[in-house]
Amino acid sequence: MLKIDDTLFHNVVKPARYTGGEWNSLPKDWEAASLRVALAFPDIYEVGMSNMAIPILYEQLNSLPGVLAERTYAP
Repeated sequence: MLKIDDTLFHNVVKPARYTGGEWNSLPKDWEAASLRVALAFPDIYEVGMSNMAIPILYEQLNSLPGVLAERTYAP
Protein backbone atom coordinates (compact mmCIF):
# COMPACT_ATOMS: atom_id res chain seq x y z
CA MET A 1 0.00 0.00 0.00
CA LEU A 2 1.22 3.49 -0.85
CA LYS A 3 2.15 5.53 2.24
CA ILE A 4 1.72 9.29 1.86
CA ASP A 5 3.14 11.72 4.39
CA ASP A 6 0.26 13.45 6.25
CA THR A 7 1.94 16.86 5.97
CA LEU A 8 1.33 16.79 2.21
CA PHE A 9 -2.44 17.12 2.66
CA HIS A 10 -2.15 20.50 4.39
CA ASN A 11 -0.93 21.95 1.08
CA VAL A 12 -3.99 20.85 -0.92
CA VAL A 13 -6.27 23.85 -1.47
CA LYS A 14 -9.51 22.12 -2.61
CA PRO A 15 -9.25 18.42 -1.71
CA ALA A 16 -12.84 17.62 -2.78
CA ARG A 17 -11.88 18.03 -6.43
CA TYR A 18 -9.65 14.95 -6.16
CA THR A 19 -11.92 12.57 -4.24
CA GLY A 20 -13.96 11.36 -7.21
CA GLY A 21 -17.71 10.92 -7.45
CA GLU A 22 -18.13 13.77 -9.92
CA TRP A 23 -21.04 14.10 -12.35
CA ASN A 24 -20.88 11.90 -15.44
CA SER A 25 -18.30 9.57 -13.92
CA LEU A 26 -18.51 6.00 -15.15
CA PRO A 27 -17.63 3.65 -12.28
CA LYS A 28 -16.56 0.22 -13.52
CA ASP A 29 -15.27 -2.96 -11.94
CA TRP A 30 -11.44 -2.89 -11.88
CA GLU A 31 -11.22 -6.68 -11.69
CA ALA A 32 -13.43 -7.19 -14.75
CA ALA A 33 -11.41 -4.85 -16.99
CA SER A 34 -8.79 -6.44 -19.21
CA LEU A 35 -7.30 -3.01 -20.06
CA ARG A 36 -6.94 -0.17 -17.56
CA VAL A 37 -6.03 3.35 -18.72
CA ALA A 38 -5.07 6.44 -16.70
CA LEU A 39 -5.73 9.71 -18.47
CA ALA A 40 -3.28 12.07 -16.78
CA PHE A 41 -3.44 15.85 -17.14
CA PRO A 42 -0.54 18.04 -15.93
CA ASP A 43 -2.63 20.68 -14.14
CA ILE A 44 -5.46 21.13 -11.63
CA TYR A 45 -8.84 19.40 -12.02
CA GLU A 46 -10.72 22.48 -13.31
CA VAL A 47 -8.18 23.08 -16.09
CA GLY A 48 -8.03 19.41 -17.06
CA MET A 49 -11.81 19.02 -17.24
CA SER A 50 -12.16 22.16 -19.35
CA ASN A 51 -9.85 20.55 -21.92
CA MET A 52 -12.38 18.70 -24.07
CA ALA A 53 -9.94 15.88 -24.90
CA ILE A 54 -10.09 14.44 -21.37
CA PRO A 55 -13.90 14.01 -21.12
CA ILE A 56 -14.13 12.77 -24.73
CA LEU A 57 -11.38 10.17 -24.30
CA TYR A 58 -12.80 9.13 -20.91
CA GLU A 59 -16.26 8.51 -22.34
CA GLN A 60 -15.04 6.79 -25.50
CA LEU A 61 -12.66 4.45 -23.68
CA ASN A 62 -15.20 3.52 -21.00
CA SER A 63 -17.80 2.73 -23.67
CA LEU A 64 -15.58 -0.13 -24.91
CA PRO A 65 -16.17 -3.54 -23.31
CA GLY A 66 -13.30 -4.67 -21.09
CA VAL A 67 -11.73 -1.19 -20.94
CA LEU A 68 -11.61 0.94 -17.80
CA ALA A 69 -10.41 4.55 -17.95
CA GLU A 70 -9.80 6.85 -15.00
CA ARG A 71 -8.69 10.47 -14.88
CA THR A 72 -5.91 11.92 -12.80
CA TYR A 73 -4.58 15.46 -12.40
CA ALA A 74 -1.11 16.57 -11.37
CA PRO A 75 -1.12 20.21 -10.24
